[in-house]
Amino acid sequence: AVLVTAQLPAFAQPGQTIDVTVSSIGNSKSLRGGTLITTPLKGADGEIYALAQGNLLVGGAGASAGGSKVQINHLSAGRVPGGGQVERAVATPFALGETIDLGLNSSDFQTASRVTDAINRVMGAGVASAVDGRVVRLRAPANPGERVGFLAKVEEIRLDAAIPMARVIINSRTGSIVMNQAVSLGACAVSHGNLSVSISSTPVISQPNALSTGGQTVVTEQANIQISQDKGSLIKLDTAPQLADVVRALNSLGATPQDLLAILQAIKASGAMNAELEVI
Repeated sequence: AVLVTAQLPAFAQPGQTIDVTVSSIGNSKSLRGGTLITTPLKGADGEIYALAQGNLLVGGAGASAGGSKVQINHLSAGRVPGGGQVERAVATPFALGETIDLGLNSSDFQTASRVTDAINRVMGAGVASAVDGRVVRLRAPANPGERVGFLAKVEEIRLDAAIPMARVIINSRTGSIVMNQAVSLGACAVSHGNLSVSISSTPVISQPNALSTGGQTVVTEQANIQISQDKGSLIKLDTAPQLADVVRALNSLGATPQDLLAILQAIKASGAMNAELEVI
């Protein structure tokens, strides 16, 4: 049993081909060399939008013998390039109405205002108007051909990149921390100590006496737990107006990425960090 998925691109028409991803959902150890039989791909509404079939391309390799196994990448997932054929088109309001809404990737009012000014400067006053920080509304021609040319000109308008909003992204699952160039750090003091917990398990075999009756050999586990905490020192961090200074100040603490998660949250709570903290 496999799971077949695909992404239907915008303006897809019946007869066009799309790539298909096939993943094992059963106990299959490898899909290498497999062939996908005709499979209907349905949308959330239950309608069939494409049909998929073809030979799988698996990027992994593996071999096993005598209880040993070697595997490179994944063998239980693969792709069928061009294996899906679109059977139903998705209705789009592109050619309907007098306006077209542009959805911005960056949701902030500064970017929406700069996009509106740039379009009005090239295409004429009153063509673009900002609805909110995400949507810019354009007055477009009614003819579909002219509307395509209108959007082609809009795509070519150059827009100078604005200074991004200061943001620190923390991935609590992997311990990754990413911050942009707008992050600044005010003067503060941080006390940091290393706390380590070590848990070891040793198998212990208990055997009955040689002359005992009804005894059994039992294997138990003996756990040993040790907790150690180093003495922490109070470290003062000077004002860091640039990203390089922020990284240099945090590296002076000698903390691991997992420790920095708690340190950055505490610095943000104290008001010493000029950035938005986002945990994903």
